Amino acid sequence: MTGLGYTVPAVASVLAVIGLEFTLLNTGLFRRLAYWLSMVIVLGFQVPVDGWLTKTSAPVVIYNDRDTSGVRFLLDIPVEDFLFGFALVTAVLLVWEYQRAHR
Repeated sequence: MTGLGYTVPAVASVLAVIGLEFTLLNTGLFRRLAYWLSMVIVLGFQVPVDGWLTKTSAPVVIYNDRDTSGVRFLLDIPVEDFLFGFALVTAVLLVWEYQRAHR
């Protein structure tokens, strides 16, 4: 397992989104309860769907083990899926908030 194909980009995406917020956008999104509640809602949908897609007993999506960390969480979901999900949803909300504040 090298993690170069999926783990490294997943971690990099999280760091890029956090860096974008704290260096450029400064929306204050991470300080809002509404943001964290929305992330709980996202997880409420992500876990059953992603769990069904990636379960090791009958996967629909199969990851190359060399490209991941091998760490799976809740219903056999690769941890990288949570990282990419966080980065994607957070990036959209950050841009949304930034544009709303700069109209």
